[in-house]
Amino acid sequence: MTNKINTNGKTFEGSVISDKMTNTIVVSLEYTKSHPLYKKIFRKHKNIYAENNLSAKTGDIVKVRETRPLSKLKRFTTLAIIKKSK
Repeated sequence: MTNKINTNGKTFEGSVISDKMTNTIVVSLEYTKSHPLYKKIFRKHKNIYAENNLSAKTGDIVKVRETRPLSKLKRFTTLAIIKKSK
């Protein structure tokens, strides 16, 4: 039997803005968007809830992947901690 890693779901990189919940982190995903009429580029962000199975702390940059619903709001799991906070 081979170890098969599930690669289904989208992956994102974002910064952890809260780790106060048990086994859950809040990750802020920042992206740029262009205005449809005026073409100005501006930054937006979205907060997502992710399973904290790697014990990431506030300020860390993490990679998260979409998964099945784990709770009412959690739809992501942590894959890797890219950069530790100081």
